[in-house]
Amino acid sequence: MTDMLVKLYALPDRVQRPPGSLVVRRALASERTAVAAWVHRTFGAGWAAECEITFSRLPVSCFIAHEAEALTGFCVYDATARGMLGPIGVAPAYQRQGLGRALLLAALEAMHAIGYAYAVVGWVQSEHFFRRTVGAMPIPGSDPGLYAGLLPPPPD
Repeated sequence: MTDMLVKLYALPDRVQRPPGSLVVRRALASERTAVAAWVHRTFGAGWAAECEITFSRLPVSCFIAHEAEALTGFCVYDATARGMLGPIGVAPAYQRQGLGRALLLAALEAMHAIGYAYAVVGWVQSEHFFRRTVGAMPIPGSDPGLYAGLLPPPPD
């Protein structure tokens, strides 16, 4: 999997709202345990570890999506390294409804607001999604990139 580069100064407008009664917002520090546990259950220990570190940033660099009190997705930045976005994940029942786009744009806009001109999306699984949504471009020679020699997460 490759890394991709996003021009933060050329983001599309975030006109589209999340579907239905879904809310996309920055997570609160006090939600760290609940969000990390949900990410662990839904996407595994590796993503949960990256998610947890974002709660030590000020402001918290984790965006969440929820419907009432049920989490439905998340997107983090400045987790593995400064200037990097990801992971991003949407619960299977909520995929293909625009929620991933809403989370992605919220996080990228936050990165731009604090002064980043570019973001690196790490270890991309769906190049098509990032290319189509924000014009991301693959970074040649970035596989495995920063993740070379990464220790595996402990077994669940």
